[in-house]
Amino acid sequence: MSSKRRLEGLYAITPDGLGEDELARRVEAVLAGGARLVQFRDKKLGPAQRERRSRSLHGLCKRFGVPLIVNDDLELALRIGADGVHLGRDDGDVALARRALGSERILGLSCYNEIERALAAMAAGADYVAFGSVFPSLTKPSAARATTGLLRHARDRLSIPIAAIGGITAENAPEVIAAGANLLAVISDVFDAADIRGRAEQYARLFGQWNTM
Repeated sequence: MSSKRRLEGLYAITPDGLGEDELARRVEAVLAGGARLVQFRDKKLGPAQRERRSRSLHGLCKRFGVPLIVNDDLELALRIGADGVHLGRDDGDVALARRALGSERILGLSCYNEIERALAAMAAGADYVAFGSVFPSLTKPSAARATTGLLRHARDRLSIPIAAIGGITAENAPEVIAAGANLLAVISDVFDAADIRGRAEQYARLFGQWNTM
């Protein structure tokens, strides 16, 4: 499997604070529901726990043929053989990360509400860029806001996939897709759902992906 199959659909980002077994259970449900990317993100764990959990999730994602992206930690991504890394503003040089990852692994970059940053990331070899918070977010309540109008403007200027993040739900997702988002990066609306697999399926159907996978 190439990590760089079409980057489109539900981009499930793991929540903080779950036990190892519970995290695996919820990620498996998201994968079964049709997530197209999974990002391992947990700001509360120490290095050894992060490595153990990311290795475990990488194995789980492989079973479903879905890339695992590591948040903010290029060295960890390389060490466990993850399918890619997602970098924020202070997580290292994009061009250096591109060279370290090689051409087959995925490189994503947070661009907040900054289209010029996204253009620079694209020029440096990013495979996708993320804008947000699109809506108010419980995970990052003070995050910069990136409106659907900004997404439309970015779509006109970028030739790589756009991920939208922040406050996205199954109800407001069609508006975000219509504005130009290829990937919907979601934490709470998926992982806190009573039926995680069913909620992931809702997102997959928005992209016409369910029953075609």
